[in-house]
Amino acid sequence: MNIKRVTSALLGFPLVAAILILGNTIVVDIAFAIIAAMSLHEFFNAFKAKAKPVIWIGYVAAALIAIIHVIPKEHILNVVSVIVPLFIFVLFLQVILSNMKTNIKDIAVTFFGICYIPLFLMFIPLLNGLENGKILIWFVLLAAWGTDIFAYIIGKTMGKHKFSKISPNKTIEGCIGGTIGSVILILIYAYICNTFFSLNIGYLSITIIGIILSIIGQIGDFAASSIKRYVGIKDFSNLIPGHGGMLDRIDSVIFIAPFAYFLLILI
Repeated sequence: MNIKRVTSALLGFPLVAAILILGNTIVVDIAFAIIAAMSLHEFFNAFKAKAKPVIWIGYVAAALIAIIHVIPKEHILNVVSVIVPLFIFVLFLQVILSNMKTNIKDIAVTFFGICYIPLFLMFIPLLNGLENGKILIWFVLLAAWGTDIFAYIIGKTMGKHKFSKISPNKTIEGCIGGTIGSVILILIYAYICNTFFSLNIGYLSITIIGIILSIIGQIGDFAASSIKRYVGIKDFSNLIPGHGGMLDRIDSVIFIAPFAYFLLILI
């Protein structure tokens, strides 16, 4: 067992829990804007040998998460749909004004980074801002981190069949065990929500959602691994001992967030 990995998780979890449980909407929005900015910094730094991303516009995109709830709820998704083409416009304007010193590859990496991190991560504070959002948001974290924990344990103890060359340490047994473990945690949490918070979450529907989110989270993990393989790095940074960088830690959360938002509002 990786002691650094376990220690970092034990120290980091209370901090995340405190922000989500005790923090108001503004605190959560600002916290995730900072997380997005840190993750984008790691992402852009990873591509430094292959492209020159337009860093400033990435940070602007991350900062917008901090003010997401200034926008009236009924207009948020409409505003986001306008912001996306606006970013494309500004990026091409950068190409034109720089006389092609900023090229298409540079803005492609920049736009991909914006969509991959701030745009996806934005759905966490959006979910948190909903009615019962502070309760529902834990389904995202249980799906992501529950899968990671159980996949790691099962993979280390029982894993024999490699899953993909993209991430050679991952096994089929670990992937299946991660999903089963996370769904069990989600069902326990759903029972707590129904019993103590008077919610009416259907166990069949949350099981299906849990399976979907766990699989999506694992795809997110493989997606991050494919990026690291392309740019030739092991971790996005060494920020968190035993885990790598901020982006290494939240790669599954990023992928899960938008799907969780739309699935959870159904129940």
